[in-house]
Amino acid sequence: MARRRQNNTLEEEQRPRLNREKLQEAARIFRFIRPYRWAFAAGMVLLFLSSLVFMLFPFLTGVMVDTAQGKSQYPLSLKQIGWILLIVLVAQGFVSYARIYLFAIVSEKGIAGLRQALYHKLVSLPIVFFEQSRIGDLISRLTADVEKLYNAFSITLAEFFRQVIILVVGVLLLALRAPGLSLIMLASFPVIVIGAMFFGRFIRKLSKERQEELASSNTVVNETIQAIQAVKAFTNEFFEAMRYGRSIEKMVKIALNYARWRALFSVFIVTFLFGALFFIIWEGAYMVQNGIMSVGRLIEFVVYTGILGGAIAGLGNFYTELLGAIGATERIREILDEEEEVNVETAQQTERLPLKGGISYEQVHFSYPTRQDVEVLKGLSFEVKAGQKIALVGASGAGKSTIVQLLLKFYRIGSGDIKVDGKSIYDMDTTAYRRNMAIVPQEVILFGGTIRENILYGKPGASEAEIIEAARQANAWDFIRSFPEGLDTLVGERGVKLSGGQRQRIAIARAILKNPAILILDEATSSLDAESEKAVQDALNKLLEGRTSIIIAHRLATIRNADQIYVIDKGSIIEQGTHEELSHIEDGAYKTLAKLQFEPV
Repeated sequence: MARRRQNNTLEEEQRPRLNREKLQEAARIFRFIRPYRWAFAAGMVLLFLSSLVFMLFPFLTGVMVDTAQGKSQYPLSLKQIGWILLIVLVAQGFVSYARIYLFAIVSEKGIAGLRQALYHKLVSLPIVFFEQSRIGDLISRLTADVEKLYNAFSITLAEFFRQVIILVVGVLLLALRAPGLSLIMLASFPVIVIGAMFFGRFIRKLSKERQEELASSNTVVNETIQAIQAVKAFTNEFFEAMRYGRSIEKMVKIALNYARWRALFSVFIVTFLFGALFFIIWEGAYMVQNGIMSVGRLIEFVVYTGILGGAIAGLGNFYTELLGAIGATERIREILDEEEEVNVETAQQTERLPLKGGISYEQVHFSYPTRQDVEVLKGLSFEVKAGQKIALVGASGAGKSTIVQLLLKFYRIGSGDIKVDGKSIYDMDTTAYRRNMAIVPQEVILFGGTIRENILYGKPGASEAEIIEAARQANAWDFIRSFPEGLDTLVGERGVKLSGGQRQRIAIARAILKNPAILILDEATSSLDAESEKAVQDALNKLLEGRTSIIIAHRLATIRNADQIYVIDKGSIIEQGTHEELSHIEDGAYKTLAKLQFEPV
C-alpha cells in the first residue's frame, strides 16, 4: 500500500500542471450536463445579471451619503434612492432564486447521469479490472470524487464565474469613479494572484493525497466488514482496529498539513487585502480632506474595494476547489475510459444465442493477468458433447475453477481456443453467449432483498407461477412457504438469514428459472450437512437433466454418474474416463482419491 501511495505521489509530481490539454480532458465530463445546456446557459445569464445588480449597491450607498450631505451630483432625494434600493433588492432576490434553481437542475441531473454512467461502466468491466483494483478505492471514486464534481457544478463553478464578473466589473467601475485610488489598489493584484497560484499548487497536491489516504482507510473498513467472520474467528478485532487507526492517523497527518497550507494561504490573502484596504482608506481620507473626493464616493470606493478583495480571496479558494474537481475528473475518467466487456445499454435487448451446449477446449494455454509468470493451464484439450455431464476433479490449485472461468469468458486465453457448438466463444457476443449459462457455486452470494428477487435474478421477467415451479424443482418451496412472508421474506445481507442448504436451493431455483444450455456446478454441496446435501443433490439431479453440465467436485460420491471424469493436475489432464474406468487404473490418481474417500480408515 505504501509503495502504491509513493507511486501515486510521484505521478502527481511528474504530472503537468493545469494546462490546455488537461482542461480539454476535464471538459469531457461536461457531456453529462449537455442535455441541460439551456438551463446552464440561462443560469449563466442570470449569474451575470445578478452580479451586475449586486454591483449597484456600493454606488447607491455612496450616492445616498452624498445626497444626505447635499453634495450629490444626481437629482435624487433620499426617498427616491430608498425606493431604487428596494427595487434592486427585489430584482436581486428574484434573479438569485432563479439562478440557484437552474444550477440545481444542471448539477443534480448532470451528476445523476454521471453516477449512472460510472455504475454502468463498472458492471460492464471484466473481472480482471476488479482483481487489479481495491473496492475501497472504487467506492471512494463513486462517492467522494463524484461529490467533488457535484460541488463544482452546483456551487464552485457558478461562484468562480461570479467572482470573475464582480472583479472585472468592479475594476472598471473603480477606474471610472476614482482613477487615482484604483491604480494603488491594482498594484497589489499581481502579488496576490501569483501567491494564489503558488499556494494552489501545493493545496491541490495535498488534497489529492488526502483523498487517496481516505480511500485506503475506506478499503480497510470494507475488507474488515466483508471478512467479519474471519476477524471474529481469529479474535483479531484489536488488530483490525489498530490497522484502521494507523490508516486514519496517516490521513489526519496529511489533512492537517493540507489545513496548514490553506491557513497560510488565508493569512497571505487577508494580510495583503487588509493592508491594501487600510492604505487605500488612508489615501482616500487625504483626498476628502483636500476636497478632491466626496465622502460618499470614498465610502463607495471602500465598499467596492472590500467586494473586490472578497472576490480575489474567493477566486483563490474556488480556484483550488476547481483544481480538486479536475483531479477528481482524472480518477473518474480512468474508470470511464476503461474498455468495457459488455454494453449495458443494449444488453437488455440482446437475444439469447440458440446453443446446444457442445464444448471443446483446444490446446488452451492460460496465465492470470495478475500472475503472468505462472502458467495455470498448459495445452489443455478435451471435448464435451451437448447434453453430456462431465466432472473435473483434482487437488486445489490444479486449474479446475480456471477452466470454467474461461468458459464464462471471464478472461482471454493466452493461446488455443474454446469452442461451443463448433464456434469460438470469442467470436460470440458476450451477453448473448452468457445467457445460455448458469452457475451454482460453493459459496452462494444472495442479494439483500427478498427470496422472490433472488430467484428472479435468473429470469427477471418470469411470472409468479414460473418462480414457484422453479422453487418446487429446487426442493425449496416447502421451506419458502413455511416462512410467514413466503417469497417476500428478506434474506438479509448476502443471505445471512438463510441456512447454507437453503441458500444453495435458492441458487438452484435461480438456475432452473434461467433454463441454461450449459450448467456449471462448483462444489455445490461440499459445505452442506448430510440432510441438506440430500435435498440439494435431488434438486441438482433435476437441474442436470437434458443440459450440458460441468461439475467441479471434491466429493467423488456426487459425480459417480458423470458421463466423463477428468482428473486435472497442474493445468493438464492426467486421467479421463467414467467412474468405473478410472477406478480400475492401478496406482491412478482418481483411484487414490476414491480410496481416501470411500474406504474406511
